[in-house]
Amino acid sequence: MATTELVKGVRATRSTIALKLAMATSGIIFIVYVLLHMYGNLKAFAGHDAYDTYAEHLRTLGVPMLPHSGALWVLRVILILSVVVHVWSAVVLWRRASHARSVKYQVKRNVASSLSSRTMRWGGLAILLFVIWHLIEFTIGKVNISGGATNDPYNLLVDSFSGSSWWMVVIYLLALLALAFHLHHGTFSALQTLGFTNTATSRLRARVAGWVVAIVIAGGFALVPLFIAFGVITK
Repeated sequence: MATTELVKGVRATRSTIALKLAMATSGIIFIVYVLLHMYGNLKAFAGHDAYDTYAEHLRTLGVPMLPHSGALWVLRVILILSVVVHVWSAVVLWRRASHARSVKYQVKRNVASSLSSRTMRWGGLAILLFVIWHLIEFTIGKVNISGGATNDPYNLLVDSFSGSSWWMVVIYLLALLALAFHLHHGTFSALQTLGFTNTATSRLRARVAGWVVAIVIAGGFALVPLFIAFGVITK
């Protein structure tokens, strides 16, 4: 009996490690993607033609070796698989952690944990819901909430955050705040899972890396809607 329990414990530990590695790997894929996506968004500062040329270049990337928009679909498949792996791993690990707590504390102690670590679950859900809306607005449905044209990427972007669309700016900034917290703790957790936090110095560097990634990406994304809202980026 003891041997059986030991084997089960070893398997559970290996499974948990595998799930954490899956989360770390898919998380790194997301970080690379949002960093590149942020860079693309900043093309809006170069004006209408530069932004639309960039948008069209994404669809012709790899042509003629790939069909039109072929590279985009490869990227989409990778991202969809990463989302499934990331969410599934997070849910399984959360359920295991919940079942492991046979006795609930009367007072929940979060003194040692950071705000970003405590908001990972709900922040992740908020980001997922925002991404779904973001895809509906700019990719799948191309919904122009201002009633303008939807066949021009630059004008669609400007319409989404200008004039009476100020509430979209607020929603976007709140989503970016959730993204910043998620990236901060997620970067540290990924580095920890991959074995880069074995010393006090490396742990400090990992936390700094988390803040750098969070600030650069969330801050970079925030620039475009803010500058549109204040009339710096216009049609």
